[in-house]
Amino acid sequence: MGSPHTSDERDGMRINKYIAHAGVCSRRDADDLVEQGRVKIDGETVTEHGSRVYEGQVVEVDDEPIQLAPFDYLLLHKPKDTISTTDDPKGRRTVMDVVGIPADNPDGLFPVGRLDRNTTGVLLLTNDGDLAHRLMHPRYEISKIYQVRTQKAVKPHEIDELRRGIDLEDGPAAADQVAYINPSVPTDIAVELHEGRNRQIRRMMEALGHDIVHLERVYYAGLTTETLDRGDWRRLSTHEAQSLRNRVNLKD
Repeated sequence: MGSPHTSDERDGMRINKYIAHAGVCSRRDADDLVEQGRVKIDGETVTEHGSRVYEGQVVEVDDEPIQLAPFDYLLLHKPKDTISTTDDPKGRRTVMDVVGIPADNPDGLFPVGRLDRNTTGVLLLTNDGDLAHRLMHPRYEISKIYQVRTQKAVKPHEIDELRRGIDLEDGPAAADQVAYINPSVPTDIAVELHEGRNRQIRRMMEALGHDIVHLERVYYAGLTTETLDRGDWRRLSTHEAQSLRNRVNLKD
């Protein structure tokens, strides 16, 4: 889908970033590999976290050469009863299992943010760490739209409360926009947020005394699950991937 190191070739790439982009492990774990003396550049053991890799150099981990994995971007229509992590100690099904990514995860893919186990909808998986970091950072105010179905009718004054803000244990939370999906079905509303707090929609609705029957994210940073059945996925086009990077001011 694209080279992850084009902009780094002149100035080099930090060794932990190189190892992470090669799909070996996270940057933090890569620092541990360096400390353990398990990383070499052109045959020389790396001793500094700040060491940089330049174009044409050979990097080895445990005496095995590694290469950068090209950036990849997958759009998943996340199904219910699925954990948004790369692995689960309890052995529950993860989004990686749904997509069919092997356990060794050779391309270093991971989900961007999390959807609750039983929340469905748009989920991006990528190995583009800079993009993922910015999409999740509050500074970029990435828009998300959820369709919410509750057990009992949502009253008009509750719609107003969601817009004004609900007091939660971690501070007030307000929706950017709230509306009935169909005015004749008062149990179904659409909620737009740019925040990304843990279980935010569920907690806001619970604070109003509502139990959620179904919660689906139908829009994330310009992406939708249109044409994708639940549990299906596809790769983003080059144009879609670049549009995502443009949203958070990342150059090609």
